Amino acid sequence: MRCFRVSLLILSLAVAVMAIVDGCVGNTSQSTKIVTVTLPPQKYIVEQIAGDRLDVRCLLSNGANPETYDPTVTNMMNLDKSIAYLRIGNVGFEDAVLGKISHANPSLPIYDISEGIELISGTHTHYHAHDGETVEHATPDPHTWTSVKNARVMAANVLSALKEIDPANTEDYNERYERFVNRLDSLDSAFSSRLEAAGAPSFIVWHPSLSYFARDYGLTQIVAGGSENKESSVTAVRQAIDKATETGADVFFYQKDIDNRQLAALNSSIKATEVNINPLSADWEDEMIKIVDALTAK
Repeated sequence: MRCFRVSLLILSLAVAVMAIVDGCVGNTSQSTKIVTVTLPPQKYIVEQIAGDRLDVRCLLSNGANPETYDPTVTNMMNLDKSIAYLRIGNVGFEDAVLGKISHANPSLPIYDISEGIELISGTHTHYHAHDGETVEHATPDPHTWTSVKNARVMAANVLSALKEIDPANTEDYNERYERFVNRLDSLDSAFSSRLEAAGAPSFIVWHPSLSYFARDYGLTQIVAGGSENKESSVTAVRQAIDKATETGADVFFYQKDIDNRQLAALNSSIKATEVNINPLSADWEDEMIKIVDALTAK
């Protein structure tokens, strides 16, 4: 009898452990198809259309820096399990990912969800070594997702991709797409009205991450730092201060990786309201609302 009770106890513990492990892994069915995306805000957009039909996985985790990121072995394993890779289109490390895909899984479908967006140039540069020298090249602004209008284009591209790779769920994807674009249209209309009422304000930003947002609503983005989040020259800082004073910019958006001493030194002359933003947030809609709220707070 004692042996029976011990065996029963062991069995119960085994069942409990299996339940815990299953909970840690998540509720995703083993049969759920996987798609991989590049960035957290992109994951948000794809999930609005995919719902629970697909397991959407992201290469870049929250908090990672896309300018220094290198795909991990786990990232590449997820890609190997995926039925498609939906790239954002202009982020530098995607080139490395595409190179690895061409060797490891050349038949993997790849979609650029920024296709059709009019890109902005002149805000970002890329450096690389050539013949022993560092060469600078202008590159398109990669922050295409920081725009409700662009998100609408992305949503259409996502819908087209999902219907192609998973046609069995086309009806569901169509319905979720319609709900999402209706929401985007509501946000766009509300943002436009609020920002127009606020006088289309100018704003300061350390890293030029809101160029598309500024273009959407006729706003002036004043860049205090640089495209690589590096310390600005004295001349660049002086120019930013002068332009902020001239345009009456009184909101200073900054990201977590900026040196607070640089921020304080620059803003001591401007005295703008400092607002911490995260353009790479997985809560894309909340982040966009936060930006508009800051600019229309008066």
